[in-house]
Amino acid sequence: MRGYRRSILFVSGNNPKMLQDAPVFSSDGVVFDLESAVPTEDKDSARLLVKEALTFLDYSKVDIIVKINPLTTKHGINDIEMIAKEKPFAFMIPRASQEQMHEIDKKLTCIENKEGFVQGSIRLIPVIETAYALEYVTNIITSTPRITGAYLNAEGLTADFGMKRTKEGEEIIYARSRVVMACRAQKQNVIDTPFLDGDDYEGLQKDALRARNMGFTGKAAIDGRQIDIIHDIFE
Repeated sequence: MRGYRRSILFVSGNNPKMLQDAPVFSSDGVVFDLESAVPTEDKDSARLLVKEALTFLDYSKVDIIVKINPLTTKHGINDIEMIAKEKPFAFMIPRASQEQMHEIDKKLTCIENKEGFVQGSIRLIPVIETAYALEYVTNIITSTPRITGAYLNAEGLTADFGMKRTKEGEEIIYARSRVVMACRAQKQNVIDTPFLDGDDYEGLQKDALRARNMGFTGKAAIDGRQIDIIHDIFE
């Protein structure tokens, strides 16, 4: 595990080519997204695709993080039960709460014991994307030793607050500050929300610099072309 995570790259869990190309990207971690990037009707096939990728492809040079579906759906539990057996580096937990982290911790412990894995070897990354998670972020990130940092999803958070999301990001200044404060106090990685305009490199540079200066340890990317700029800022 990298103690200092500069970047994570999101790829769709139902895109075979992106799953195959994941080791090529220079990001510190690659997130196989089974949630927001996958339509409901494709959830089961995407889960199987990710499982097979973890089984047969070599990801030894990159941390693979699987973003599951919410535990409030049947897909969330199914994601964990199928994919944990392939031992990804971590699961990313959407709409995170302290109770959910405890539940997942117990389930993973059972799977690790059954599969002969070291207990606690599968890590967790909560997604801070609701008003509840923002209010209780410290409780969430200290809920289990499995946690290896938090990820701020500004799109989900602004939607939960009913706010308009802007490129300038003034509406998330408080959220960024609160999440950074909580994670830094616990010596955890804290990953900033992605910059969604994949063609605006100047905007990305400004946004990444702002995040670094606020205390984030790294930033998420939605396009492989963003990685080098992010790394230049967070070196």
